[in-house]
Amino acid sequence: MTSTVAEKPTEDDTPRRRPLRLRLASANTLWISLVLLALIAVFAAINPGAVLTLFNLQTTLIETSVLLVLAVGMTFVIITSGIDLSVGSVLVFSGITSALVMNAMSPGGDSTGAGWGVITVGLLVALVSGAAWGLLNGILVAKAKIPPLIVTLGSFGAALGAGELLTGGSDVRTVPDALATTLGSGTSFGVVPNLVILAAVVTAVGAWLLGTTKFGRYTYAVGSNEVAARRTGIAVTRHLVLVYLLTGVLAGLAGFMSLAYFRTTTLTSHSTDNLNAIAGVVLGGTSLFGGVGSIIGTVVGVFIPAVLQKGFVIIGVNVYWQPIAVAIVLVAAVWFDQARRRARNSR
Repeated sequence: MTSTVAEKPTEDDTPRRRPLRLRLASANTLWISLVLLALIAVFAAINPGAVLTLFNLQTTLIETSVLLVLAVGMTFVIITSGIDLSVGSVLVFSGITSALVMNAMSPGGDSTGAGWGVITVGLLVALVSGAAWGLLNGILVAKAKIPPLIVTLGSFGAALGAGELLTGGSDVRTVPDALATTLGSGTSFGVVPNLVILAAVVTAVGAWLLGTTKFGRYTYAVGSNEVAARRTGIAVTRHLVLVYLLTGVLAGLAGFMSLAYFRTTTLTSHSTDNLNAIAGVVLGGTSLFGGVGSIIGTVVGVFIPAVLQKGFVIIGVNVYWQPIAVAIVLVAAVWFDQARRRARNSR
């Protein structure tokens, strides 16, 4: 009888893990974080007395909170290799329905003095309104197999038009004082705006959902290879509907937050929120081709346009340069993503 002794793997046979410095160097989140820090450093060097202040930090965080909530939902959609152009209009529609219901429940049709019971109903209406549009988008994308660009472009116009029909094209300007002073302009711990805390909680939950749960793993799988995901038993159609539903719910929450902060429905102020959310997500390293992305990267990406806008105002640069600068950074981020994919596929 002959015995066979297994040969020990040689050094060339054993898989090698890349050094930490190489893994960090290839991480999109690291590079985009360095870009953000560089922007802050440049603006601080030009005008340190105006940039590095508590007031500027608070206002930047507040102005970014609503967009960040939209971008969290957009991250899930783009990871599935989809897109949602309707979030800005859904935000407006949700704010309108919430404000109208709160007014209808208040004496004289004026919700200014309404209590937390009415405000809670208004929140639920905003969430349900956003969920309805998200569910519609998801069904048309996942079940009817209509491209997400076409579906959400249609709902972009439909949601805004529906909101204008409900209000006759005029903003609803009566908002409960308790909502505006608590969520809209209130602070906790003396300095932290409540709006920022809510956005941080949403972001943390989104990061947990994407990074540690089955829902997050399925999201990456669907975006990486939808056919392979189906073959492994993932209910792709159901999952895509849930992803668009989640995005709609977050757009509804963002509408309620906007209503609390501005004390009005701001019909014409959110026309570019969809593009800003997409830009923040892509700048944060989420691939438009699907399968790659993170909530942490989205947080960093969302703050780049905010810092550019605030910095340009502080140092006296024409604010109209801001979208040009964001466009350059965005195109560079997409080019980097494509170059990385080509390099990986060529190996």
